[in-house]
Amino acid sequence: MTKNLTTINQFIDESIGEWKSIRSSHTLAFQEFENSTSKIYIKHINSKNKKVIEIFKNYKLSLNVESIAISIKWQAISDWEENDMNEGDETILIFLPKDDNSGIVLRNKGYTESFISSSNYFVDEQNNLNIKTIYKSTVSEERISFLSTHIRSRFSIVRNLENNSVIQTSHTSEIRNLASLKD
Repeated sequence: MTKNLTTINQFIDESIGEWKSIRSSHTLAFQEFENSTSKIYIKHINSKNKKVIEIFKNYKLSLNVESIAISIKWQAISDWEENDMNEGDETILIFLPKDDNSGIVLRNKGYTESFISSSNYFVDEQNNLNIKTIYKSTVSEERISFLSTHIRSRFSIVRNLENNSVIQTSHTSEIRNLASLKD
């Protein structure tokens, strides 16, 4: 019996909403760790949105009607500094499916290195979303899993591109704000 795999459309639809995030990052080279909490807002955005059109132009691609565009905004509080840092940002992800379970992600800025970047993604047999991005000097790999309908887990690893050494690992637990579903 074959298990029905979650499609990228289903995975994204299940991710839409407001999430509280608790993250622990470990920078191995400096033997330091950072704990942070965030509010994350994930929403669909129209493929005719100016930001989406700009990303396609930056990649010198024509607008793709099969694409799935989302905005991820966050407001984070970190214990990295003595005074807890409070920062926020937004990134736009555009999923270009090759098939129901794999494809390319275009971003307006990278996760590890802050410039436009593209990634390969696939949904595996356990319905985890796996994203791999190769930057100028690093490689980032991320796995996002639904532990239940309203709880997600994200694991990421950043490696040095030159010698494949692990630079940083992180684990994030995300809990959906159920009150935001009533809006």
